[in-house]
Amino acid sequence: MPDRQLISGDRQAEDVQFEAGLRPRRLADFTGQSKLKENLSIAIEAAVKRGEAMDHVLLYGPPGLGKTTLASIIAEELKVQFTATSGPVLQKKLDLTGILSGVRLHQVFFIDEIHRLLPDMEEILYSALEDFRLDILVGVGPGARTHSLPLPKFTAIGATTRQGLISAPLLGRFGLVLRLDPYTEDELKAIVNRSARLLHVEVESDAAEEIARRCRGTPRIANRLLRRVRDYAQVRAGGGRVTQPVAETALNLLDVDRHGLDEIDQKIMRTILEKYRGGPVGVTTIAASISEEPGTIEEMYEPYLIQLGFLSRTPRGRMATELAFEYFQVKRKLRNDDQPALF
Repeated sequence: MPDRQLISGDRQAEDVQFEAGLRPRRLADFTGQSKLKENLSIAIEAAVKRGEAMDHVLLYGPPGLGKTTLASIIAEELKVQFTATSGPVLQKKLDLTGILSGVRLHQVFFIDEIHRLLPDMEEILYSALEDFRLDILVGVGPGARTHSLPLPKFTAIGATTRQGLISAPLLGRFGLVLRLDPYTEDELKAIVNRSARLLHVEVESDAAEEIARRCRGTPRIANRLLRRVRDYAQVRAGGGRVTQPVAETALNLLDVDRHGLDEIDQKIMRTILEKYRGGPVGVTTIAASISEEPGTIEEMYEPYLIQLGFLSRTPRGRMATELAFEYFQVKRKLRNDDQPALF
């Protein structure tokens, strides 16, 4: 049998290539985030007119909203070289110093998941971002010396899903701190239609709305669902034309409901509603019940469930709302501590 890890790696590589092919390359082609685009447009135009490096930029928000895409667009608009890395990859000082020593004038240096940088890596970035200087420690003990290497002025772009985990000294070195918000259904419909044109798939207006409604306000998920719906239309519907019934059937087959809740979302909510009678219950307990990582639940699933009004965070733990009981058609049961006292 083929190696499962190899198959998974091939699928991930295919997904990355698929997403890269659909990403816009110009700011004018980027859908949504109008206020953010206006701020970026002004900063880019000002930097080009002055012939200087653009201020450092921090992009934060939920995953899949276009932070990496915007970083590459900034480099494209500035007509400069683009270099990318990520926080988890940089494990040693030599990793970061090696990249920084090769930075060119006005280049864009992108760090994804910047909140996962180790403290030693952050200290190197302090002087690099503020003074465009790279401090290198040579030797150990009493004979250790610090050598400072000047760096050409460049633009650092950081991306994070958890701005609160970034230290204040590092955060203060970014001139632009911009948040990406979930997209509206109209914006997502426009993204689905654009992606369908690039994929040469005929998608009816109602079908595009159906996909936009179920993608959790996230373009990355919208493109992924479009790909799966396209496969279903070609194999089961004949001709490959995506109509509203075809899209609805394909998405139901994927266990993506009308609010965009997938299998894990539903497991989380049903665990809280049925097993723990609506809560409160800790995220670690929920994670153990559904065999998932607590961090994944907090970053990937909870924000959207809270946004829908199905879940609330309290000092005692996670609690399901009345709206969740109604939507999942679960009858509320009295807990032992909810029963009225005899006297």
